[in-house]
Amino acid sequence: VERRPLLSDRLGEQRHAGAVLDQVDGTTCGSAVLLALAAWADPAELTRLEAPGAGQSLLGAGFGARYDARQKQVHGETNRFWPQSLGTTPWGAARWLRDHAPATGRHRVRLVDDTSAADVEQVIDDVDAALARGRPVPLLVGSFVPRHYVLALRRDGGGWRVYEPTSGEVRLLDPEVVRERRLAPVLGFDRLHAVLLPS
Repeated sequence: VERRPLLSDRLGEQRHAGAVLDQVDGTTCGSAVLLALAAWADPAELTRLEAPGAGQSLLGAGFGARYDARQKQVHGETNRFWPQSLGTTPWGAARWLRDHAPATGRHRVRLVDDTSAADVEQVIDDVDAALARGRPVPLLVGSFVPRHYVLALRRDGGGWRVYEPTSGEVRLLDPEVVRERRLAPVLGFDRLHAVLLPS
């Protein structure tokens, strides 16, 4: 299957059909990341956003409106028993990928103990290995509690190119800042709490 990803992996702002590819509101970072991953794996996801079929709502709306509406739909689908105002749990995200985007393959939630240097090294190695296989990896970052999803797209020298949905940008993240719990200048929050590793 020829890939038609929604995101590119070039640094800077991401746009498609004139729309900035950012999250639609303060609770849909996870939905934006899941949508990007679904479109990476299955060209039909992007096709649906570009040219919705008959009978779909938003048939006459522009790409940006359809993209925003799809994020809200994904948000609803990932949060059946969890308050939507609290965002998306990593288990809800993994379940959504399994049920709604099977072309992405199976994912497992890998919690991170960032007070353990050994655990941080292992998770960095796990993410590196997935990216080396060409598999993007959702990352869940936060302060004391998990707050924000981003998507590691590929290796870039010693770092990772990461989609950050608040800004709609791809940014360069040095794994050294993961070790030091200083991710905030790049991703808005300092700590890595979990990753969704492709199996």
